[in-house]
Amino acid sequence: MFKYLPHTKLDIEQMLQVIGVSDINDLFLEIPDSLKGLDLDVPQSHSELEIYQRFEELAQKNNVLIPFVGAGAYDHYTPSILRHLVERQEFLTSYTPYQPEISQGTLQYIFEFQSVITELTKMDVSNASMYDGATATAEAMFMATNAKKRSQILVSKTVNPNIINVINTYAHYRGLKVEFVAMKNGVTDVDDFTQKNSKEYAGIIVQSPNMYGIIEDLTPYRAILDETKGLFIVNSDISSLSILKAPGEFGADIAVGDCQSLGVPLSFGGPYIGYLATTTKLMRKMPGRICGVTTDSDGKRAFVLTLQAREQHIRREKANSNICSNQSLLALFVTIYATVMGKQGIREAQQKSVNATHYLANQLEQKTSFKGVFKQPFFKDVVLRSSVDPTVLEDVCFDAGFVGPLALERLDSSMKDLYLFSATEKRSKADIDRFVTVLEGL
Repeated sequence: MFKYLPHTKLDIEQMLQVIGVSDINDLFLEIPDSLKGLDLDVPQSHSELEIYQRFEELAQKNNVLIPFVGAGAYDHYTPSILRHLVERQEFLTSYTPYQPEISQGTLQYIFEFQSVITELTKMDVSNASMYDGATATAEAMFMATNAKKRSQILVSKTVNPNIINVINTYAHYRGLKVEFVAMKNGVTDVDDFTQKNSKEYAGIIVQSPNMYGIIEDLTPYRAILDETKGLFIVNSDISSLSILKAPGEFGADIAVGDCQSLGVPLSFGGPYIGYLATTTKLMRKMPGRICGVTTDSDGKRAFVLTLQAREQHIRREKANSNICSNQSLLALFVTIYATVMGKQGIREAQQKSVNATHYLANQLEQKTSFKGVFKQPFFKDVVLRSSVDPTVLEDVCFDAGFVGPLALERLDSSMKDLYLFSATEKRSKADIDRFVTVLEGL
């Protein structure tokens, strides 16, 4: 075991002495003897053809299921060109572009990613390297409390519970207090927000389309927040902004959310990529990487990492955020998708998803025990009510080759009998009709 270690025997003895261990094998005492020296029964080598055949046999054991659930992760189509390009070695194996002179390609597509985000959000600037929409939202909370020197934040109860869990975790370890604004008829209760809003809070976090797929009216918030100089943080599925009014048009200070719906496969829950965009006034408070464009000594266009505080990478205790890993491969996914699809293509994919979800909801209400709950306009998620047992429903759907809907009581015990459905442009009329037929039997 020492053969591949650069340490000398003396080095190892000194390290063991420091940690109070007499023998290096004592480091592995926690591993049960039954797991040591296992005969893994590794088969003999095979030809390429035999390997392909073996993996095809294994693949036949998989159940390929059709999802009718969203809640923040959507089964949108990924054009084949995406995988072809992102798996090129210069993209797949590259990491953090600290040396701009040899990282121009990586820096350029990060810049293009930021450009896509600012165009969709109508914000001044965007960064890169956000892990997902939930952590991006928590980072926005840090930005707001840091900028306003306030230790409390308001969050709408219509925000996805998974995002709220991340916000609470981040807040706990920064000593921040999270207060919630009530939900009323599936949307944020603006009257409750007006009563709670004060100079104690750095601002409010609102999601639209929200957890229930409902499109929130974000118009009132700017004027209410101006009274207390609070910040307006809007979480949105980025693809929805190809159709809906952008956060910047509502006067948002920070726009955040997930980019998974722009070409990133479901992949059993990740990896995904978030976005964070803000105003020029707040851009120096942004975490993650920010790529800019300039000209070099020869007058040629050049891309650089810019506005990066030294604390971001070295003096971590003084940093606004400790985001370090580079998300550029996922940013490339999004950038290629946006380029290939174009404005019209993204809009059409989302409109087809909206149409499919509305058709699904109508068919379920007409032919099954599921009935509508909220009256507000919804996007590509919809909540319906039924007294059917969640476990029975999930088993029936699974046996028929479907995943979904999501029983909301699994996230919130007060949401008993409520189910969240979703459909995308990949769901054909035949798929939806077959799914509805399965639920008719309940």
